[in-house]
Amino acid sequence: MAKITSVSPLAPTSFPDLPVIKGARFATAAAGVKYAGRTDVMLALLDPGSCVAGAFTKSATRSANVLDCQSKIHLSGETGAAIIVNSGNSNAFTGRAGDASVKAICDEVAHVTGLPASRVFTSSTGVIGERLPHDRIQAKVQELHETLDDSGLPAAAKAIMTTDTFAKGATVTVELPRGPIKIAGIAKGSGMIAPDMATMLVYIFTDAKIAQGDLQAVVLDLNEKTFNCITVDSDTSTSDTLLVAATGTSGVSVTAKDAAFRDGLHHVMQDLAHQVVRDGEGATKFVEITVTGALSDGDAKTHAMAIANSPLVKTAIAGEDPNWGRVVMAIGKSGAPADRDTLSIAFGDVKVASNGWVDPGYREEEGAAIMKEQTIAITVDLGMGTGTSTVWTCDLTHGYISINADYRS
Repeated sequence: MAKITSVSPLAPTSFPDLPVIKGARFATAAAGVKYAGRTDVMLALLDPGSCVAGAFTKSATRSANVLDCQSKIHLSGETGAAIIVNSGNSNAFTGRAGDASVKAICDEVAHVTGLPASRVFTSSTGVIGERLPHDRIQAKVQELHETLDDSGLPAAAKAIMTTDTFAKGATVTVELPRGPIKIAGIAKGSGMIAPDMATMLVYIFTDAKIAQGDLQAVVLDLNEKTFNCITVDSDTSTSDTLLVAATGTSGVSVTAKDAAFRDGLHHVMQDLAHQVVRDGEGATKFVEITVTGALSDGDAKTHAMAIANSPLVKTAIAGEDPNWGRVVMAIGKSGAPADRDTLSIAFGDVKVASNGWVDPGYREEEGAAIMKEQTIAITVDLGMGTGTSTVWTCDLTHGYISINADYRS
């Protein structure tokens, strides 16, 4: 795996002060999954009464861990739950051995915690196609259980990193008339990032009291607006997992229709999604792409993702070149309806094209100035309807090639 020597220039200035979520405890350990002496396993233990919802990659070659989680996510139980995650090996494309590894880890966690194996969720991230040395993880479960701490979420964020250059966390407190609700989450992801679901692992915890079905509905809906709206390199992981756990310990009940709770969870999910893009392998620019005037929201997203995934657009941004012709190209190839003669494009607050032609007031030096910024907004108005979509991406630099050319070394 390539060694990352510097923190992304787009990284937040500090890691957030994550609150304690009562009913959730965390521990980390160095199991030596790939490297000796590196913290690479985290365990989260949830109190009885907790529920877990999730969203997962739609890859046809998804890992044994993902398949196991998908089979359990709708199961209910009052016994609590556990989440155990390792970095260094994705346990993907490992056949029946991968299934056996998941079972072995789940059984060990169940034995140590007293939970049924059906309430143990696993994730693995790292190299594809190498058997997971699950015995090394099993050997650490007792230690993990003995060191559980309700303030251990920041350490867990570090334990799940692979090519990430910084740990990712986000939090919000939702003030309701019935009392406050806390939401806090962590994520890992830097490359192999594209919708369905954008190698990304995300774990979010809240003390809200909510039914599993309601939480599942909210998670799936918000996932489409956050993690399924980011891309680093257009490559969908075999291991993408989003798990959201609600412990209910605040005593504040919410439903899928509770706007304040949805807004709070949306904030945390979008914050983490943006951090994944800001840590895109080799990234130097954070790019927001908004498409309006499409025939439908779906068409708008198709156009936006075509722009976000275009190597020519992304390399132009890396080179600080306001090459709006590449945006036109990406729209034309997307497959969604577009009208050349109603198309308008802006870089930041600089309109570069309008009604199918370069804008009369456009000056190249103004576009070039926008491209020198670290955060760049590209807006496209198709002039055809009311459909709209916003997605987020980063530039494509030599750094991305350097990281991925020797990823397995």
